Amino acid sequence: MVWACAAKEDDDFVKKCMEFEVEGPRPRGRPKRTWTEVVREDCQARKLNKEDAMDRCKWRKLITDVR
Repeated sequence: MVWACAAKEDDDFVKKCMEFEVEGPRPRGRPKRTWTEVVREDCQARKLNKEDAMDRCKWRKLITDVR
């Protein structure tokens, strides 16, 4: 979660990996939760937003309090 908002550049390898879609049939059952979904839920639970992530000092304080 610490670098979730940092991985947003267009040519970034991490972003390409996060958005990669596998071709072919999906397995039966409920789909697994993605890393992005987990980060989004954690941020909502702790009332964090993108503006908080842009202020490095504030973000580190909020993240340190969570640990």
